[in-house]
Amino acid sequence: MTAFPSTLRRIAGGAAGDAVPAALADAVRLDGRLHAFAYLPREVLPQAGGGPLAGVPVAVKDIIDTADMPTGYGSRIDPGFRPPADAWIVERIRRLGGTVIGKTVTTEFAWRNPGPTVNPHDGSRTPGGSSSGSAAAVAAGIVPLAIGTQTIGSVVRPAAFCGVVGFKPSFGAIPRTGVHPLAWSLDHVGLFTPSVADAAYALAHFAAADPSDPHGMVPDGLDGDASALPAARIAVIDPPAWDRVGPDQRAARDRAAAALAAAGAIVETIKLDGAYGRTLEDIMTVLRVEARHIFRDRVERFPDRTSRHLQALVSDGRGIDAETYAGALGRQKSLRHGMASHFDGFDAVLTVPATGEAPKGLDDTGDPALCAPWTFIGAPAITLPCAKGPNGMPLGIQLVAPWRRDARLMAVAAFAERALAS
Repeated sequence: MTAFPSTLRRIAGGAAGDAVPAALADAVRLDGRLHAFAYLPREVLPQAGGGPLAGVPVAVKDIIDTADMPTGYGSRIDPGFRPPADAWIVERIRRLGGTVIGKTVTTEFAWRNPGPTVNPHDGSRTPGGSSSGSAAAVAAGIVPLAIGTQTIGSVVRPAAFCGVVGFKPSFGAIPRTGVHPLAWSLDHVGLFTPSVADAAYALAHFAAADPSDPHGMVPDGLDGDASALPAARIAVIDPPAWDRVGPDQRAARDRAAAALAAAGAIVETIKLDGAYGRTLEDIMTVLRVEARHIFRDRVERFPDRTSRHLQALVSDGRGIDAETYAGALGRQKSLRHGMASHFDGFDAVLTVPATGEAPKGLDDTGDPALCAPWTFIGAPAITLPCAKGPNGMPLGIQLVAPWRRDARLMAVAAFAERALAS
């Protein structure tokens, strides 16, 4: 079902034995313009031994712990901090033969204060955030795999802005141990890759349940045969915050829907259940309450080294009572488990990943509202580049499936990738 071959599989198969030094050289050469990396070592040796990621260079977001490289969390508090151990995902990359070539720029603690990274397609525009450097590193061709995180829209939106595949798996599919939290009930580890095949290949090796992460689980059907998918059934929706979406992004979605139908999919426009309308409010309730507990001490101790964005997030959580927070968590659980029923008979939902092209300027990373409902309920979501906007910048589509149906989503995304390329 893949439209394009997997670069990761090709490198691991021995077809690109010099990929690691070449990636580091490209990172050094390009980073004066891109500013995608928070840390690059002078030299990095490919991981010894074989494995499904043997020889693959990987970039890792700087809120993810690496024992051999600084992890500064995009913060001015202690930018040279060295964690005592690798995060779970970093340890897994290395055990599979992959090589971490550097740490990519993140907004401060994965919240709104931007770093210096620019969009590879236009240096005057944001690459999105919070996984800014990871998206830019893949879009610039430096690495075929970068790790990011998403608490609202921090993988899907920057991937759309930079014109690459961005995949946020189901909540709990990749353990978050060693990843600095922003909100425990919302944080996901996600992937940036050149193709759907690469994202599927990485997910197959990263999905795991681990006792260190109480939310861990393995999605259904990852060992199945994606080629067995019959004609895809796709529901087209107008999501919450549709009024914020620009005409070019709306048109790109509609053209993509027509291309999928022409390629043989059953495409039907349906009305989204009104219960999803509260997700924008509820996700901010959960985020503010949990972030207040996580960051209150830092904001109080380091008022001169924390941004107004983080300070406001902590302050906003102060006035939310336990009943409001519990209500949001209850609706999160209900929607997570009810999505399959609401979209019964469909393999995936087609929507948009962002309001339009990457905005001008580097002071803001863009509006995450189009990703928020699916992050809130923990549904797997993937964005694919599908068009260019009026300024020549990438536009994407977003495909979503019910919680745990990551394998089915990957099969639909591979079909869509092929249809959009034809």
